[in-house]
Amino acid sequence: MSLLVLKFGGTSVADLERIRNVAAHVKREVDGGNACAVVVSAMAGQTNQLVALVEEAWGYKVRSQNGAAASAHYDTREYDAVVSSGEQVTSGLLALVLQAAGVQARSWQGWQIPLRTDAAHRAARITGVEVGELKARMLDGEVAVIAGFQGIAPGNRIATLGRGGSDTSAVALAAALQADRCDIYTDVDGVYTTDPRVVPKAHRLDRISYEEMLEMASQGAKVLQTRSVELAMQKGVRVLVRSSFDAPDLAGKGDAETGGGLGTLVCHEDEIVEQNVVSGIAYARDEAKVTLLKVADKPGVAAQVFGPLAEAHINVDMIVQNVSDDGRHTDMTFTVQSADLDRALEVLRNSKDSIGYLDLRGSTDIAKVSAIGVGMRSHAGVAAQMFSALAEKGINIEAISTSEIKISVLIDAAYAELAVRTLHSLFGLDR
Repeated sequence: MSLLVLKFGGTSVADLERIRNVAAHVKREVDGGNACAVVVSAMAGQTNQLVALVEEAWGYKVRSQNGAAASAHYDTREYDAVVSSGEQVTSGLLALVLQAAGVQARSWQGWQIPLRTDAAHRAARITGVEVGELKARMLDGEVAVIAGFQGIAPGNRIATLGRGGSDTSAVALAAALQADRCDIYTDVDGVYTTDPRVVPKAHRLDRISYEEMLEMASQGAKVLQTRSVELAMQKGVRVLVRSSFDAPDLAGKGDAETGGGLGTLVCHEDEIVEQNVVSGIAYARDEAKVTLLKVADKPGVAAQVFGPLAEAHINVDMIVQNVSDDGRHTDMTFTVQSADLDRALEVLRNSKDSIGYLDLRGSTDIAKVSAIGVGMRSHAGVAAQMFSALAEKGINIEAISTSEIKISVLIDAAYAELAVRTLHSLFGLDR
């Protein structure tokens, strides 16, 4: 008997017909003698609807009589109570469909396991998973259908893990259960060298290292959530990305190591025989640029800018600082998630007196494009090739960020697809 964790995203459970398709995949594994936990997301579009209801209830988009925007700082504990209900619905429906198909199953909410988190509501981090009863029931033949994206925070309040948090739920459960594998079912059949909708010549990777997948996820690839990859790498959880739309009666036929069928295995680097210099090109349009003009150039000013943002749980990515000719002032530009732009601007406006800037600007007309590959460690000149290729296409670079296996550039959003196609060809990924 193998112990498997299967995770199905929102498009895989979009309606009852697709939930029945998910049940067929689960039944295939059960009939094969495997013990299964199934982690589900909310039905496609439901989370957005619930978020919209929260914002409408709070009056976030409603202007007050004096023309000032309503505060973005609503009670995130109540936000979590509302938004987490989408996964609860899906878990109950799937358990019912499995029972109707003759499979012993029950639904579990995050607090029932329990999956414990910290108190950072809306973007909580998992602090522990207690799987004693859950595992005993699984080994006794019962399928555990688990609401992803949620856990229980201090004070017995429901907490959500942030967008894409169901992936993190699945990997955390796989680690706690010591599962043989964590299968992430989505609407694509694996991890591609880039978005096939942008580059038709993009191809599926059979295997990708944890580090490359982590960079791909953090730089815009939507296949896996960043924290789930980070957790998989820390715990050594083997993750198989596969399509929920493969025929359930065929998906189990193939390579026994990966469970059969098509897919991409996320694993340790030493399990991959041959590595390209660049394995993939990622891009992100969901970032926003924040610029502070005429900030006093003095020790501690960066802490005064980024400290309040950290306290508000707003992640900052690329940072560029330009010192003026007089040496007394600096312009500071950085990026945040576009969903956090309004909150970031509000935090910085409230901190204007302590920071001491002249003007504050925010925009969303940017894109981040990244080249990623562990082969960069042993090959020089990758950045020079990348910058030259973009320059030949007339694409201006606004900011640059690098790591040992990644080079990211910030560009005008209008040039995002051209940049992706250019770099995909440049690094020999077209096939």
